[in-house]
Amino acid sequence: MASNSNAGSGAGGGEQSAVQMLNVVRVIPPNDDPKWPLWRYVQKVAKTGRGQGGNAKIICRLCNRDISGSYSRVKSHLLKLGGGGVKPCPKVTIDVLIQLKGEQDRADASSNMPNNIPLPTDGNGRTRKRKASAIEECFDVDSRSKLDALIARMFYTAGLPFNLARNPWFRQAFMFAANGKLAGYVPPSYNKIRTSLLVQEKTHVERMLQPIKSTWSSKGVSIVSDGWSDPQRRHLLNFMAITEDGPMFLRAVNTVGDTKSKEYIFEKLAETIDFIGAENVVQVVTDNASNCRARNEEDPEYEHCNWISEVSSDAQQIRNFIMNHSMRLSMFNDFSKLKLLAIAETRFASQIVMLKRFREIKEALTLLVVSPRWSDYRDEKNNQEKAQFVKEKVLNDLWWDKVNYILDFSKPIYSMIRAADTDKPCLHLMYEMWDSMIEKVKTKIYRHEGKEEYQHSPFYDIVTKILQSRWLKNNTPLHCLAHSLNRITLKLGLLKLMAAKLHMLMKSYQ
Repeated sequence: MASNSNAGSGAGGGEQSAVQMLNVVRVIPPNDDPKWPLWRYVQKVAKTGRGQGGNAKIICRLCNRDISGSYSRVKSHLLKLGGGGVKPCPKVTIDVLIQLKGEQDRADASSNMPNNIPLPTDGNGRTRKRKASAIEECFDVDSRSKLDALIARMFYTAGLPFNLARNPWFRQAFMFAANGKLAGYVPPSYNKIRTSLLVQEKTHVERMLQPIKSTWSSKGVSIVSDGWSDPQRRHLLNFMAITEDGPMFLRAVNTVGDTKSKEYIFEKLAETIDFIGAENVVQVVTDNASNCRARNEEDPEYEHCNWISEVSSDAQQIRNFIMNHSMRLSMFNDFSKLKLLAIAETRFASQIVMLKRFREIKEALTLLVVSPRWSDYRDEKNNQEKAQFVKEKVLNDLWWDKVNYILDFSKPIYSMIRAADTDKPCLHLMYEMWDSMIEKVKTKIYRHEGKEEYQHSPFYDIVTKILQSRWLKNNTPLHCLAHSLNRITLKLGLLKLMAAKLHMLMKSYQ
């Protein structure tokens, strides 16, 4: 298996090096014709034929060998065709040959297509065109219709997506050309778009982003990283910089062929931090994937929370048992209008979302497991044991009490995270939200355990310890500063100060 993967990676590297080699030696001649793409890899020194013949003295840009003849000899030399009266190019490897043959095949295919297909606006020559009215002549309706047909033909022949017509720059380009005095204008060539114009646009964008980058040292920046796949199914890791002025794309790393371990992601994050400057980075935000978060050894201190994992695991087994078989899923859909959710583990609060849906479909699950269809349903022996497990859990009131308890005490936590998970500024509200959330969690736990406020609760201690560790991990002086500068906090402070002064005045009068 290792040899196959190495061979595959070597083949990909050879293809990439061949493309790079051809890009270096390729020169687009002024009179470039797409029908003869191999002229781009040779240099015409002088014509040797009489009159308008095609013979010329040619130098190959790959091997610097002299060739005398026409395009057919260039083709024989570069594509290593026999019987052409010329030696094959020694610099053309198998990978380079594949690239050159691909270019020639595409040129042959395009040359075989008819280029003189009339436009729909041209008519078929049999029907006599009516005379245009004065308004039509004034607005040149025929020319407008022909331009529309040409643009549509461009979309159809190049396979362009129709959404391109909604691109504002596409529309502005044609409007500028139509309203400007650009007689004889020719659109930029293939080579100009991919070289000089691309460099010009990149330089312009970097110049526009410079004012935002200049604020990083004074206002700080958050680095956000996430993985995704492009239309070619290549796995990419992108990095963005978030400031009060909005998000800014930094770079995307192609992770194909690399193991996306925590060490690999840390290395890429470190490179991004070095690029921005460690002194400018306020925080780093990633998703909740296992390779992006640290896993500690199981702590015996957390044994009071093991029942939460058991309830979540039971709910997941019930969901999988129903969703993994079409017959069982069909039976469930007959009793419920809501669907069972298949939530990824990396999704925000995935277990809470799943348990909330379970509480919403509790009645449907109960009707399902007590129905005659569930009892009459026969499957493999292993599945019968699982079906009995599902029935016992669904009909167990104590299990549902645990589900409700988890949702009750986690609701304030969930609400605070949801409130913070927004693009709106909320940094100044964190302290107030934190204090309110802790009080609500304590009230839910103590009420469930039937304890007074002064009594000790081991479970509450564990929950607050976990919450405080997360808070101390993410809390920065910026939170404190934002809280102190909040207008509401300042108003409350002024009111308290005024109340204290009034109280002192009243005591002095007494």
